[in-house]
Amino acid sequence: MRKFETTSPEETFAVGQIIAKDLYPGAVVALVGDLGCGKTAFVKGVTAYFGEGEQVVSPTFTLVNEYDGEVPIYHFDVYRLENPSLEECDWMDDYLFGDGICLIEWADNIREILPENTLRIEFAKDPQKGENYREITIC
Repeated sequence: MRKFETTSPEETFAVGQIIAKDLYPGAVVALVGDLGCGKTAFVKGVTAYFGEGEQVVSPTFTLVNEYDGEVPIYHFDVYRLENPSLEECDWMDDYLFGDGICLIEWADNIREILPENTLRIEFAKDPQKGENYREITIC
């Protein structure tokens, strides 16, 4: 387990770049945390590492955004999928078991379908340590 503490979106972005060094084609990353806790800033760091960081936005209404950097990156936001059946998510298999890197915001909503070797990253705020403070735990 690794922990990072950040105090700005830029620092959260930098943690994304650090973790990206350990990602590989086929990696699935579950991003877990409340609204506004830095998940998208982290994704921007990962995609920047692979050459595609400029256009990242949360795919809340499209479910997935695809970025074509050195390695394809699939950025999911499954916030609106609460307790879906396996059949409802079978379209994700091509992504989850493909050659790209999957970064999944709100991954706990689909934990039943995530591959066994999914990397879990938890984001937490602590208002007592400042408005922009984030603790990022790699599990």
